[in-house]
Amino acid sequence: MESRLNRIKVALVERNVSQKELATKIGKSFSTVNAYCANRQQPTLETLDLIAKVLNVPMRTLVKED
Repeated sequence: MESRLNRIKVALVERNVSQKELATKIGKSFSTVNAYCANRQQPTLETLDLIAKVLNVPMRTLVKED
């Protein structure tokens, strides 16, 4: 079973924001944002908060609920 720890990719689709655009706005490389979206890497809480602000969503919506 695939483990999905965040919902960043879903939030990007819902907000019609590309990974490249998010990477530019948060000061990370495209490959880092791509790793977040694919759940190969998890952002720090600070970065997650920044992503939430850029996407104008509550931070908790970016984290998978069990």
